[in-house]
Amino acid sequence: MQLIETIKHYQPYNEQEEKDREEIIRRLESKENLLTRENKSAHLTASAWVVNKEKTKVLMAYHNIYDSWAWLGGHVDGEEDLLKVALKEVKEESGIEAFPVSADIFSLEILTVDGHVKNGEYVSSHLHLNVTYLLEADENAAIRNKEDENKAVAWFGLDEALLKSSEPWFVEHIYQKLNDKLRKMKDI
Repeated sequence: MQLIETIKHYQPYNEQEEKDREEIIRRLESKENLLTRENKSAHLTASAWVVNKEKTKVLMAYHNIYDSWAWLGGHVDGEEDLLKVALKEVKEESGIEAFPVSADIFSLEILTVDGHVKNGEYVSSHLHLNVTYLLEADENAAIRNKEDENKAVAWFGLDEALLKSSEPWFVEHIYQKLNDKLRKMKDI
């Protein structure tokens, strides 16, 4: 299924996802180049909420640019298979092999990225049109950080992960939502 069709079929979890889904679809339908960073104002990214088998812990990385514990993920850089991107990013950023709990989208969000310096070059503020997947990994597998992107990688309990992040908007609007969705899945 084509990316735009997959996003159109995604059932938003809350108002934030509903509004962000509408905007992502609008931008995809406009034929704007969203697959590469050549679009300086907005581009697609794929993130992963990586949990252990029991779904009681989440894997997070201490992100260099944001100076905070955060989920794993990155730019799609021309790849239309966003699940493939999420899996690749987890492997690159943590050294761990993760597997999809489902091939379905777990969450959608539009994220603001403040201007920052990366690799010695200024990157202007822009939007990440983000698709998140729920992945599972062995919490006992060896992990490592990716020095040019993060200082550390570690497993945290679901609530502990929220306390570790120093990005209030992400905690309140994204990470809490992901944990809520995960807990509802466990109740099924």
